[in-house]
Amino acid sequence: MEFYGPIIGKFILGMLCIILQINIVGKRNLAPVTALDQVQNYVLGGIIGGIIYNQDITVLQFLMVLIIWTLVVMVLQFLKNHNRLAKVMIDGRPAILVKNGKLDVETCLKRGVTADELMFRLRVNGIYELARVKRAVLEQNGQLTVLEYGDDESIRYPLISDGIINYDILEMISRDEAWLDEQLQKNGFKSSTEVFLGEYISGKLHFVGYPKK
Repeated sequence: MEFYGPIIGKFILGMLCIILQINIVGKRNLAPVTALDQVQNYVLGGIIGGIIYNQDITVLQFLMVLIIWTLVVMVLQFLKNHNRLAKVMIDGRPAILVKNGKLDVETCLKRGVTADELMFRLRVNGIYELARVKRAVLEQNGQLTVLEYGDDESIRYPLISDGIINYDILEMISRDEAWLDEQLQKNGFKSSTEVFLGEYISGKLHFVGYPKK
């Protein structure tokens, strides 16, 4: 029983830590969409699975490791949500594989996307030739977002998320930051940092601001 006591204690602490991270950081652990979400799950699983049966590591040491990892995750999430450079470094950025029907072979090779894989993903979207593709974007989670010619009215562009401007999207709609600043002013926002989400829908902008304190 002396052998199982510490194991049970570690197991309970591990479960509590998982529940705590899910409730503090968000539900992304349940459906990972970014690199940080995946790493968070892998490392936490490794910590719990690798240490729980190790008798040389005490329950207190195990608890300290869980606390440190939880703090690391919270700090990384905070930086990602408030700093564009940190967000790009942690999550990466979308990569345009096809633009105006032309394939960017160099980008495909850098991202490890083969010709067979690309065409398979396009076929899944009902597309059988590159000429029909206005833009194909490899998202941070590995999914391929495809925009066909004529789909402009139905696509939604997140220009601003968590107060951070997505300059790649500005380029996609052939606009610049000065234009966006003007639109923000017209809608009563001093800067993008006051906007929780900014969408470009059917040629129009829709802003959702942070709650006013």
